[in-house]
Amino acid sequence: MTLRLLPPTLVNRIAAGEVVERPASAVKELVENALDAGATKIDVILNEGGKASLTVIDNGKGMTPDEMKLAVERFATSKLPSDDLFDIRFLGFRGEALPSIASVARVTITSRTADADSAWSLFIEGGEKHDLEPASAPVGTRVEVRDLFYAVPARLKFLKTTQTETGYIQDMIEKLALAFPSVAFTLSDEKKKRLDFKPVSPTEEIKRVAQVIGDDFTENAVSVNAERDGIKLTGFAGLPTFNKATAAAQYFFVNNRPVRDKVLLGALKGAYQELLAADRFPAVVLFLHLPPEEVDVNVHPSKAEVRFRNAQMVRGMIVTAVRQALVSSGHRTSTTLADEALDFSVSESVFSKPAFTSSFSMPKFPSYRPNRTQTLNETRALFRANEAFSAPIAPDLSEEIDHVIADAPVEDPDAFPPLGLARAQLHKTYIISQTQDGIVIVDQHAAHERLTYEKIKQNMESGDAAAQYLLLPEVVDLNAEKQEAVLKQKEELEKTGLLFDLFGGDSVVIRATPAVLGEVNAKQLMLDVADTLIEFGDSLSLKERIKKIAATMACHGSVRAGRKLNVSEMNALLRQMEAVPYSGQCIHGRPTYIELKLKDIEKLFGRRE
Repeated sequence: MTLRLLPPTLVNRIAAGEVVERPASAVKELVENALDAGATKIDVILNEGGKASLTVIDNGKGMTPDEMKLAVERFATSKLPSDDLFDIRFLGFRGEALPSIASVARVTITSRTADADSAWSLFIEGGEKHDLEPASAPVGTRVEVRDLFYAVPARLKFLKTTQTETGYIQDMIEKLALAFPSVAFTLSDEKKKRLDFKPVSPTEEIKRVAQVIGDDFTENAVSVNAERDGIKLTGFAGLPTFNKATAAAQYFFVNNRPVRDKVLLGALKGAYQELLAADRFPAVVLFLHLPPEEVDVNVHPSKAEVRFRNAQMVRGMIVTAVRQALVSSGHRTSTTLADEALDFSVSESVFSKPAFTSSFSMPKFPSYRPNRTQTLNETRALFRANEAFSAPIAPDLSEEIDHVIADAPVEDPDAFPPLGLARAQLHKTYIISQTQDGIVIVDQHAAHERLTYEKIKQNMESGDAAAQYLLLPEVVDLNAEKQEAVLKQKEELEKTGLLFDLFGGDSVVIRATPAVLGEVNAKQLMLDVADTLIEFGDSLSLKERIKKIAATMACHGSVRAGRKLNVSEMNALLRQMEAVPYSGQCIHGRPTYIELKLKDIEKLFGRRE
């Protein structure tokens, strides 16, 4: 076998295989070039999902004829002012995009600078350049790519359907639109205009987020803003109850470059730990800005991955900043939960399932909105009527309502606490609370489970948990494995208030249980804690084991579904929820309450259009 140099055309096609995987890859490289050129408006036009043709038009600074000829040479770039690969301040810098695309397609580049009398056009076919020709065009650059992969037809077999390839391109443009809110983007194909993002002020980036992801996200997200040692993190983090079945709604940007990085994904998982079920994913849009020398963006041909110089600091910053943002949100829960509840109610209503086959339409009711005093009076009357049929939940409820009406003006927005005042308990499981402009339905077990968990975890971390001594110490038989597990963690368990000693053989004697749990089955508590310790063993850090133990104990100490509560107990639970972080979801990630606005309820009953 003879050693030889590969011809330039073949070298470019090999490079194209790394840089240009599909039409979306070509569009990404061309759009990034347009952004680097200072464009404020970028239009992308597709035909057959980019397989037949794709065109990117920008209003950037354009290129001179000499620059155009150089732009299609390998490793020619204007974006590395020095030879320092750790001083990269542009999206494109490797000098591979245009020559790689041109080596496997038919490419026409038309460009004009602001000081030029006319534009110039350059045609490249399969890597072969033609002569420059004068053209008519505005300031900026237009790149048309036709017959992508015609020079390597084997690659065409790996492309998906037109719809799928269009979806990849749309996803890519949406990501770049999030990173550059002041730039206008459009995406069109032979059927319609698929994207049309108007420019927004950099200080109003939430408007661009709403354009791309939707109002549902912006209404259920909190702002993230943190800075440390020259590293800045901004963006938005979705409420834990606004979660998704996949990670598709997670957008990460490093110096405005869309990336998928293991460090960032791991940090996000840590930030939402204990707040989401294991099979659910948060929705976030996070922008990480750091000095170029602190991140290596040259570790992947398509620049989709990065490497941080201090990954641990980046991870810690993300976890802390997102956690603090979620804490600042207080007791908020996702507004989409109410929409889902109302949709379900409508789908199950008699109006959607008429019992006869003749024509039937829902009657049109005039718009009607009772004022707050009427609403309170009606609630009081209903409660008093209910007393005739069952034992009162609390004898002073009517006085409580009278007190609210008397002491607070009708227009006073502070007449009700955020989660309202308890009005009733349904099926010994759900608390119904009246708010200023609606109602709240609380799952009492899920809510109290979160409160108990946070208290136990706080006690364990501080080491000063109160213990409730048993009148008669309880002996629990454990097998050798379980006994070893609890004795190994005896010191940590005692910080929760669970006090026990070895009692010969395979038994332990429990002398006290955590006071925060109240009355609890001490034997079952010990068995469950032992099972938890065995399940996770030494695979978790001490901090993580503390969380697992706290979660196990919280289930035992929570108000159970099926327990009747009086009004004072219900209101006490609501006030605690308002004061404790993450109370909008239980330790398994499920919502603890749903809020229905009065206007939504009126729509349900036909009182409002």
